[in-house]
Amino acid sequence: MNSFNYFQPTEIRFGCGRVNEVGEVASKLGKRCILVSGPVYEYKKLVLKKVKELLSDAGMSIVHFDKVVPNPTTDSVTIGAEMAKDFKADVVIGLGGGSSMDTAKAIAVEATHNGTSWDYLFFKEPQPTKKTLPVVTVPTTSGTGSHVTQVAVVSNKKEKRKSALYNSILYPKVSIVDPELMLTVPEHISASTGFDVFAHAFEAFLHKNTSPYIELISSEAIRLVIRYLPDVIKDGLNLETRTQMAWADTLAGLSIANAGVTLPHGIAMAIGGCYPHVMHGEALAAIYPEFMRYTYSSAIDKFATLARLFDQNLIKVSDKIVAEKSCKLVNNFLKDIKMYSNLENLGVSKTELEDIAEKSMELPDYTNNPRVADIDEVKTILKNSYNY
Repeated sequence: MNSFNYFQPTEIRFGCGRVNEVGEVASKLGKRCILVSGPVYEYKKLVLKKVKELLSDAGMSIVHFDKVVPNPTTDSVTIGAEMAKDFKADVVIGLGGGSSMDTAKAIAVEATHNGTSWDYLFFKEPQPTKKTLPVVTVPTTSGTGSHVTQVAVVSNKKEKRKSALYNSILYPKVSIVDPELMLTVPEHISASTGFDVFAHAFEAFLHKNTSPYIELISSEAIRLVIRYLPDVIKDGLNLETRTQMAWADTLAGLSIANAGVTLPHGIAMAIGGCYPHVMHGEALAAIYPEFMRYTYSSAIDKFATLARLFDQNLIKVSDKIVAEKSCKLVNNFLKDIKMYSNLENLGVSKTELEDIAEKSMELPDYTNNPRVADIDEVKTILKNSYNY
């Protein structure tokens, strides 16, 4: 066994009803909070009202930034950061899905540093410092794992690029994971974010920097998604299945925080940068069938393990046969959760595939795949994912 490290500074408070602790948690970190969320749609109103009341009851002053957009933009982050500075916020609360939590982290940086969040991407210097405001996350979807990671994904509309801040200072201080907050999430959002959980877990499992601990928790996350996501799609009001998916999301987030992601995420990030209307889970779902076919023969044991998580009856079949079978099993799973699609259906222009391929290579994710793709192979993956 190779040596490895594992680091996770976020305090996780998991369970039904735990949102009631948000006032107690936040008031220990500051007295003036900026609450970061998306637009106040009908299904979110009760949750927002409750969180505001809990914060107020804890003696906190609150300003609400509700301009979070899908695939968070640097423009929206800047508006939120200006609000945080004007209000003199000393703590940031991200309430919502991955976009809200990533925006909260980026605001925490931009409100306390010169320049914009784009100036602090993972490969730039200097990096965020301890001046960064403390962040509390309260996820309302089971999808991105952002509530337990050091990552904040942001998009630059002018450059049509999607990248990320990545620094240990961005780990939330506390994450409150309350499955009751996820009961009203619409079906397609549940499916898209749920498949993101699957992708996080499987790619951390495959990653060149994985470890026995990551393999343990990521494979459990995969098992839970296979078992419970189809049930969530059929009945979103089932608290048990929502709880299991919230736990899977947390395990997958812990996995990528310490291992990372591989080829599909770099490509999906590039798609999202060019086409902000495409949800991250949608982009992943569109390219996963081709990614599976491209990669499985370079990691027979890992893909065979995946297949057996889908079907335990494959235990006596050879790894080589089972690994190849995993491709069809993932295709069937995508169909089962109503996420089987292609890039054409997502509104991606065929003329932009080469540009997307080039942008896919700007992030290091592809280098962590068991089979490392070159630019021509990424172009082929995109072309084969365009219409199938």
